[in-house]
This record gives sequence, structure tokens and C-alpha cells, in this order.
Amino acid sequence: MDKKLPSAYRRFADAQPRIMKAYEELSSATLADGPLDRKHAELVKVGITIGAGLEGATHSHVRRALEAGATPEEIRHAIRLALTTVGFPSMMAALGWANDVIDAGSKER
Repeated sequence: MDKKLPSAYRRFADAQPRIMKAYEELSSATLADGPLDRKHAELVKVGITIGAGLEGATHSHVRRALEAGATPEEIRHAIRLALTTVGFPSMMAALGWANDVIDAGSKER
């Protein structure tokens, strides 16, 4: 399992493999059943995680958006779009969460 995934996620997956398999199949089906490519779907998911205030999920979907070909500026733009919907403090928090991942990735290169 990917070491980048949070330890709680990895522990759950190890303890509940049937649930995790069903969850991953549902995730794959929702991604495949529509016109959005993976990059744009991940940018949408970044927006959803911001609205829900989920730091770990934001980290995960920023990482996935980068893997799908989104640029750091595209991700930051998607986050700035949240400003007038969820407010400045939430948008700024999400920008920080995204930069955690973006900055860590640039250090790995």
C-alpha cells in the first residue's frame, strides 16, 4: 500500500480489506462513469474537500491532482475559487494544506 497514505487509512485497509475493496471499486466507478478526465475530477474533489473542511482529504486530492497532470497553479486557482463560497479563512487554510503537498513534492524532485 502507498506509504503516502495516512497511517489510519492504511490500518483500516489492513483490518477491513473487504470494505476497502468495495470503497475503492465505488471510487473507481464514480470516476469512470462520466465525462471528466482524472485531472479535472481531482480538481473538483479538491473543491469538495475544501467545502467540507477536510485537511487530510485536501492533501490526498492535491497529491492525486498533481499525479493526474494538474499544475500547482491550476490547483491554487481551484482553491481560490472557494473564496466567495466558503470564505477567506477556509480558503487560506486550504491553500496552506495544498502548499504542504506542493512544497513537499518540489523538495522530492
